[in-house]
Amino acid sequence: MFEELGKKSVAGEENETLEFWKKKNIFQKSIDWRNDKPHFVVYEGPPTVNGLPGIHHCLSRIYKDTVCRYKTQTGFRVDRKAGWDTHGLPVELGVEKQLGLSGKDQIEDYGVEAFIKKCKDSVLTYEKDWEKLTDRIAFWLDFDNKYMTLTNNYIESLWYIFSEIWKKGLLYKGHKVVPYCPRCGTTLSSHEVAQGYKDDTKDPSVTVKLELIDEPGTFLLVWTTTPWTLPANVALAIKEDATYVIVKHADEKLILVENLLEKLFEGKEYEVLYKIPGSQLVGKKYKPLFSFIEP
Repeated sequence: MFEELGKKSVAGEENETLEFWKKKNIFQKSIDWRNDKPHFVVYEGPPTVNGLPGIHHCLSRIYKDTVCRYKTQTGFRVDRKAGWDTHGLPVELGVEKQLGLSGKDQIEDYGVEAFIKKCKDSVLTYEKDWEKLTDRIAFWLDFDNKYMTLTNNYIESLWYIFSEIWKKGLLYKGHKVVPYCPRCGTTLSSHEVAQGYKDDTKDPSVTVKLELIDEPGTFLLVWTTTPWTLPANVALAIKEDATYVIVKHADEKLILVENLLEKLFEGKEYEVLYKIPGSQLVGKKYKPLFSFIEP
């Protein structure tokens, strides 16, 4: 027996198992055999299908399938409803690129209804590729009764849910800082922001002076790549076991980490007064950059 198995490839074994499941309708039987059991219902994802799946989709789906199989084996009827996310900016951007358009004005000139139809036609371009991947990694899903976010039934069901939440007083109005795209005229999700992520860009940074409260005229030199956070700054990061230097420059005393001294003061006149470990700076207080922040 082991000799026979040894002649088969792992992929061959997997395909035989998948074919057996399909021929015997094992997935549906795992549900039907538990009709009288408590339900554990899973609405998949849903992923956006206007692009090909990637290896990260395999990982997330394996996690989902593991939970579903566990719940099945512990006595639940596990309905697994497949779904496709057919909304969102990636769909629109893909169609814009396809049509050679850029921005809302050109979309309106092309025709909003015609543009929407193009979006709807594009969203399921890779549906079969997704189904093939799903089947190949043995992720059981009910594609026969799938849901799609562009259908009126789905949209109306969400409005109904929001209506019920509103009636129960569970919604509130608040404020949230979100990324915004002026070209698209819309807010962006973290995934949409990441679509334009580049590794080879140079980010600007600033070095600011923060004066010590108990030592007027002595400043900490602070480096940051996120200067927009400075108005809310309430603390600084200090490396306790690093060596810091106190430098006299232009009638001021400046504190900075020793290994950045030559880089920051290249071509400038300065005098190193003394050195201290970072641990001696821990607990010191400095004046905030802006007067509306209390020290």
